[in-house]
Amino acid sequence: MNHIAAIEEQMVADKIRRKLEEVNVAAQNQLQPIQDYVNFDLQQAYFKCAHECFDRRRRQEDINNCVENCSVPVLKANNLVETEMAQFQERMNRSLMVCRDKFEAAKLQQMKAGATGELEACVNNAIDDNLRVLPHIVDRLKNSLNVYDG
Repeated sequence: MNHIAAIEEQMVADKIRRKLEEVNVAAQNQLQPIQDYVNFDLQQAYFKCAHECFDRRRRQEDINNCVENCSVPVLKANNLVETEMAQFQERMNRSLMVCRDKFEAAKLQQMKAGATGELEACVNNAIDDNLRVLPHIVDRLKNSLNVYDG
């Protein structure tokens, strides 16, 4: 690989890294109401519920079961968010892998001219497509968790 091609690939890699940082910021911003709900509302409900479990007239096993039952909504919510975001990440990774595979194929065929530009365009399209899906994922999570804005 010549020096200019290496610099060009590095520039594209830097642009891709910045674009992925944009995705992280967008995801964090859009998920903030859900995270607030889980971390504050559900956690608060959990601690109130767990507090009620501690009664001297109860056996230790009953207390433990009570506290465990109190944690179910928080655990379910966390699992739901983690599952949805893992699926989002997996879709993003697959679409970026397709771009990378096309780029590698172009390099193997010595079709280098324009290959890095095509890689960058492919990555931008893949990321933009995934970003358009993110609000729908957030809405689905909000509906599943009964999170209402406002």
